Amino acid sequence: MQPLSGIRVLSVTVYLAGPFASMSLARLGAEVIKVEIPGRGDPGTHPRRNSDEDISTRFLKRTQGVKSVTLDLKTERGRELFLELAKQSDVVLENLAPGSLRRAGLGYEEVAAVNPGIVYASISGYGQTGPYKDKPAHDPQIQGMSGLMDINGEADGPRSRLKHAFADLCGALHAVYAITSALHQRRRTGLGQYIDISMLRATVATMGAGLMEYELTGRVPHPRGNYDPVMAPYGNYPCLGEDEWVSIAVRTEEEWRGLVKAIDNPDWAVEENFASRYARLGNRGELDERLSEWTRGRSAWEATELLQSCGVAAFPVLGAEGRLFNPHFRERGLYSDIEHPALGSEPVFNLMWQLSRTPPSIQRHAPLLGEHNRDVFCGLLGLDEAELSRLEEEQVIW
Repeated sequence: MQPLSGIRVLSVTVYLAGPFASMSLARLGAEVIKVEIPGRGDPGTHPRRNSDEDISTRFLKRTQGVKSVTLDLKTERGRELFLELAKQSDVVLENLAPGSLRRAGLGYEEVAAVNPGIVYASISGYGQTGPYKDKPAHDPQIQGMSGLMDINGEADGPRSRLKHAFADLCGALHAVYAITSALHQRRRTGLGQYIDISMLRATVATMGAGLMEYELTGRVPHPRGNYDPVMAPYGNYPCLGEDEWVSIAVRTEEEWRGLVKAIDNPDWAVEENFASRYARLGNRGELDERLSEWTRGRSAWEATELLQSCGVAAFPVLGAEGRLFNPHFRERGLYSDIEHPALGSEPVFNLMWQLSRTPPSIQRHAPLLGEHNRDVFCGLLGLDEAELSRLEEEQVIW
């Protein structure tokens, strides 16, 4: 038994925020049925059919443990089948453009009318209300509007976005949190509710420090590159080899003394420019140059071991291969190998937390498009083979 065993989620999700939330719920034990466009699937993960040439790696990384059915929600029969599925589900999760399912007659009100206990969650860029609710949004726009992009980049340089889709992931994780909270509340009342998750609001929630700094001091935070306002040295330093780096961060005087010991007590370390944390902050450029002279003569792992042995926070900057085969990642179960019917064994990342009694797990591989049509429509809804064939001919499902 996993935490969400017995919970069924009907997922109408595309791109990243919705699918990542669905996958997380599946790894907690929920049965997640992803409703996809017949013949095409998720537009954010094309191409994907039943051959290894057409499998999208993005889809594989976002849908482990999820079932796939195809259903044309523009047809009357497609909408009827969706409501039948919703009637037997605990959660509806969607991240289409605001109002899309409502205009199709499949919004919260229509679903709650056939299933009052439904938890219906909508993820969108700006939220379901407000002057920007209908504006198109992807991760860069949310990073820009939230203020996240305004503090990233090199000092005095152009603003830069975090390269991974931070806003999408914030929205997805807040959705999981909100859905599980609503399910807990439903145990007490028997009633579901509607959840409005905004990627913007979820991302703004991570920006509290910058807002507080402005409120208290009147200073507007600006990009600092890898610099930190209270730590020096702090950043990534070049090492032996091509594009090899070590990350180093020193905060206390004790850590500074440990760093000086690790780099063999150079004469420059006792100069007035580096005699205190305040002095080091004021001369961080020169400090970085001095420290880089030392790191360039060593591999990233050698520098790491020397620094860590003296109590300094340091670690190599790992690429994809380094992370995949790292022994700590392996022992902690950060990745798993999953067999896919078209691609064979594939490494995928696990859920980001571990539960001692009910550990999350990946129940099945990422689905082929419409792989579970027969299981869901015939097994769950009780359609016979003749009607299934007719719906395929009519392209309601295919």
